[in-house]
Amino acid sequence: MYELFDIRGKVIVITGGTGVLGTLMVEYLAAHGAKVAVLARNREKGDELVRRVKAAGGEAIFLQTDVTDESVLKRNAEEIAEQYGKIDVLINGAGGNMPGATIGPDNTIFDLKTDDFRKVVDLNLMGTVIPTLVFAEYMVREKRGNIVNISSASALRPLTRVAGYGAAKSAVTNFTKYMAGELALKFGEDFRVNALCPGFFITEQNRALLTNPDGSRTDRGNAIIAHTPFRRFGVPEDLLGTLHYLVSDASKFVTGTVAIADGGFDAFSL
Repeated sequence: MYELFDIRGKVIVITGGTGVLGTLMVEYLAAHGAKVAVLARNREKGDELVRRVKAAGGEAIFLQTDVTDESVLKRNAEEIAEQYGKIDVLINGAGGNMPGATIGPDNTIFDLKTDDFRKVVDLNLMGTVIPTLVFAEYMVREKRGNIVNISSASALRPLTRVAGYGAAKSAVTNFTKYMAGELALKFGEDFRVNALCPGFFITEQNRALLTNPDGSRTDRGNAIIAHTPFRRFGVPEDLLGTLHYLVSDASKFVTGTVAIADGGFDAFSL
């Protein structure tokens, strides 16, 4: 019987693989038989993650990278292809924010630091575009490929404060839809591009925005929960089922979509 969700033997590349969400994705995919290439900046974290994966019986390698540097990514891709012989899936998980690209409650838009805004756009947008172009070349050679971009609740509708991040993630969502058509029309039906859109998850980047040092919620955290029907923040495990669906053949007729995992935030108003 055909196993739609079987990902054993798939070579999956994930950028930003040492972050809070990326780490769990790596461990989960490897536990289900995928060969995972972890790309990130922090070698110490990457090597430790690979050690844990292998100790649990999985297969993974770590490659230090810069998702805004095409030459570095090309070297990464060559090494992965040499190691595993193919590249089946790319997960564009690298991203982040900077204080100067946000608007605090006591600031106005005129306090925005345009240099920081540009850096946030480069990391989130160009850090998705460049890896997509580099790794899609290898997929085209194999005549099949699957790309999963990581979007954000801030891409679905404007949120206060995260001016740069929201603009960049909105562009990632648009690029997802564009590439879905581009690859399928030019190279065939075996190419898919989708986005996974997490709602509000506690990460190292947003912890201080959503929670106080004692663990209680900030005013912003309370406002988010008030607009989330599930009445809680997401935990990383909440993303794994949707991710598995997107990287597996269970979604082989799905492209150009944004799969939202947000506890109902986007669907709720009052």
